Amino acid sequence: MPDGYGPDRYDLIVIGGGSAGLTAADFAARIGANVLIATEELGGDCTWTGCIPSKALIRIAGLANDQLHAGRSGIRSEVRVDFPRVMAEVRAVIARVYSHETPEVLAQRGIKVAIGPVRFAQGETIEVGERPVGAKHFIISTGSEPAIPPIPGMADVPHLTYESIFDLNRLPATMAVIGAGATGVELAQAFARLGSTVTLIDQRSSVLPDADPEAAAAIQRRLESDGVELRLSAAVTAVSPAERHVAVQVGGSQLKADALLLATGRRPTFAGLQLERAGVEVRNGAVSVDKNLRTTNPRVYAAGDMTGGFQFTHYAGWQGYVAARNALLPGAEDGVRTTIPWAVFTDPEIAQAGLSEAQARAQLIGVKVHRLELEQVDRAQTEGERAGFVKLIADAKGKLVGAVVVSKVAGETINELALAIDRGLTVSDLASTIHVYPTFGFAIQQLAADASLEAATSGARGRVTRSLRRLS
Repeated sequence: MPDGYGPDRYDLIVIGGGSAGLTAADFAARIGANVLIATEELGGDCTWTGCIPSKALIRIAGLANDQLHAGRSGIRSEVRVDFPRVMAEVRAVIARVYSHETPEVLAQRGIKVAIGPVRFAQGETIEVGERPVGAKHFIISTGSEPAIPPIPGMADVPHLTYESIFDLNRLPATMAVIGAGATGVELAQAFARLGSTVTLIDQRSSVLPDADPEAAAAIQRRLESDGVELRLSAAVTAVSPAERHVAVQVGGSQLKADALLLATGRRPTFAGLQLERAGVEVRNGAVSVDKNLRTTNPRVYAAGDMTGGFQFTHYAGWQGYVAARNALLPGAEDGVRTTIPWAVFTDPEIAQAGLSEAQARAQLIGVKVHRLELEQVDRAQTEGERAGFVKLIADAKGKLVGAVVVSKVAGETINELALAIDRGLTVSDLASTIHVYPTFGFAIQQLAADASLEAATSGARGRVTRSLRRLS
């Protein structure tokens, strides 16, 4: 424990130093609560092994790809990547982000920090290391860890996960990636652009199976153009050492790779917390919470990946706020959502908000889908980034219920659409809001205006509109 750790009892103790924990503690401190973060490491997955290093690597890989295709001829040129320098830059980005999350910085904001292994002693007390500490309320937010598939031979071969891949100092000449979800496709594309020969394997029939099928198909085409070999609808039946390589048995064939990356999902982590001592129930591998994020112990709340819901940093942070608000203030706010916006940071990016087209058609009557190809967007033409589209999904009354964007900046564009869905806005509302031109975001107004004009000039409404023109 650092000097100046403070009293042994707090209004709130947050267990875990990732997005959910940091957000919860910050809110608690802002409303005057005496709050402690107890964790083995501040920053969480996002800072050290997730969002921050992967997006830094993706940016550098994109620059390498731009250089590879530089020149008017369009012919690929040879590019040599200084991989140790690449990883040094990635680690420098991590350090810059962490500099805003250190115990010293948090102390300036009224948040105390205790670093060490954490476990419950009873419902009102935890132990950080060997020191007991009590609180009126607790929030558990210890995140998740890589899920290792039960593939025969896995225990006998070296393999990477999102936690260890950023420790590499040598670019693998060949890499096999198992899992074509968000992490798998992002890292497969990045390493292919840096110069590795990458094979991406998944037993499902498509990359990004949770994404809009048209969006997933667009990313699949780009991966193939980047040289990623796709082996879909293919199960890995065994892995084994092969001299300096890893041999991966895929169906009836075998491939050898210098590096094996497992991108097969994450599972909640709370090993060692001894939750049973606090009367906190675990169900189906996750901490059981009600809609207000309260566990089976009314003093203890949980937020983020460990609750078994969406595994996104922004969702975890939002749940951290809700958990702290519900623990410390009267009343209660719902902390569980059925849909949230998300993005995959491939090139191009894909992003979604609200209901998918399939969900909307299954749940609603009279669904209308409006689509604009990116090649019709002037900014996309100026950037030379014409692959992609914007899709707006509306109910029978024109209220926006879902959206899909595939573009260079889909992750930025989707935020406006997520707000529109959350606030119950219509396609006409988007059309009547003046957007800056030329931007990728202008595509939203462009598509919405076209859809609104089509509705106003067709069918019975169109006949009325034309009759009014004749009377003017």
